[in-house]
Amino acid sequence: MVRVRFAPSPTGYLHVGGARTALFNYLFARHHGGKFILRIEDTDIARSEKIFEENLMKTLRWLGLNWDEGPDIGGPFGPYRQSERLHIYREYAQKLVSLGKAYEVYAYPEEIEKIREQLLSQDEAPHYTRELFESFATSERKKEYEQKGLKPAIYFSMPRKTIIHEDLVKGTVVFSEGSVGDFAILRSNGVPTYNFACVVDDMLMQITHVIRGDDHLPNTVKQLAMYEAFGTTPPRIGHVSTILGPDGKKLSKRHGATSIEEFKAQGYLPEAVVNYLALLGWSSPDAKEIMPMDEMIAKFSIDRLSKNPAIFDPVKLNWMNGHYIRTIDQEQLIQLISPFLKDWNFVPKNSKWLMEVLQVVKDRMHTLKDFQIIADFFFIRPKVRVSVDQSVKEALMACSEKLESSSDCDKNCIVDLIRSVVKGRKLNAKEFYTTLRYLLTGKNEGPELVDVVYLLGTNETAARIKVGLEG
Repeated sequence: MVRVRFAPSPTGYLHVGGARTALFNYLFARHHGGKFILRIEDTDIARSEKIFEENLMKTLRWLGLNWDEGPDIGGPFGPYRQSERLHIYREYAQKLVSLGKAYEVYAYPEEIEKIREQLLSQDEAPHYTRELFESFATSERKKEYEQKGLKPAIYFSMPRKTIIHEDLVKGTVVFSEGSVGDFAILRSNGVPTYNFACVVDDMLMQITHVIRGDDHLPNTVKQLAMYEAFGTTPPRIGHVSTILGPDGKKLSKRHGATSIEEFKAQGYLPEAVVNYLALLGWSSPDAKEIMPMDEMIAKFSIDRLSKNPAIFDPVKLNWMNGHYIRTIDQEQLIQLISPFLKDWNFVPKNSKWLMEVLQVVKDRMHTLKDFQIIADFFFIRPKVRVSVDQSVKEALMACSEKLESSSDCDKNCIVDLIRSVVKGRKLNAKEFYTTLRYLLTGKNEGPELVDVVYLLGTNETAARIKVGLEG
């Protein structure tokens, strides 16, 4: 059975790259009827926070990426937080020591740094070896460690040979002999390093495939060596392309929002975000772009992942989000926009009225937040004053009076009423309609004027005309 994992560190918010990695793993697992596992890699004690872990899980659920095993629901290979697995890492580190594949290091951090500086000063790669640390493993130093209650760090003995990796995305990758020196797998405080914990967890959790960002490619050689040392077959590994901004540089804050939480706050729909993320480095075999989750699951395959960097295009994301806003079920759209209405102090007359307002403005919306700018006049009377030609002013006042006496007017009635005011008068019709729109909305463009009048109501429309002309 296919078993994949998403293993974030709870040190911040879920960014675009991490979300895409989670999505690709989820699609792959669901396509093959496998398991999608959430593992929290929280061994960075100084930066890991519970609130970030909670936010990560909340955001993944918002995207619809529900896991089969994880820290909150358990599973047969738990615990699923690395901070709760320290005893396991100690056991497996000692196993490598007993196999002669790893060794204890009694050097202090400053002594290790000195070795590194010395190697660099001799124009040598800063690669550690067992021999470089042997002089520190004296009986005196061991006794000193014992008296201070210290434990030696444990380093992995990197084999001196070429390692060939058949990447699921990039193809054959060759790591030449001597490209990596020995490295720490367990710190003196008992906390494992990333690469070691990753290997132990993937091995014990029976992970079959690893799909991750290509910034992890340099870690692969170390991990493959450790799998070999344990005498086990590594999972199949694929490294997905980097995500770049529109300027061709690595996506960052300078390009705008980069975390999923930010996109949610700006009014993007989860369906649109997921759909867009799937197309960052993957393409459907039929070149289709708008796809619900079920369709993406059915079509997803690793061999359609691109080796080339993906370009994050906010314009395309906005277009896609606008599409989902226009096609989403109206009741669901109301539920999604309701929290924003509260933030803006927009109080709708009732749900039916709100649904009608959304219907007339949603074609202009790219995000839910656009509603605040496009439809604010339905909730708040604009403070506008106009000065117009006397003939236009008289027509507007006549329109106001007729509307006041037509409380049960439907849309056809409104059209007939306004036309009857304009007909036969010597005035600039364009100026009349433009001014009427501005008095009602405070804007020069927007929904059809008849929709505006109908949804505002004839009394409110009449009042806005009068107030705007009094100045």
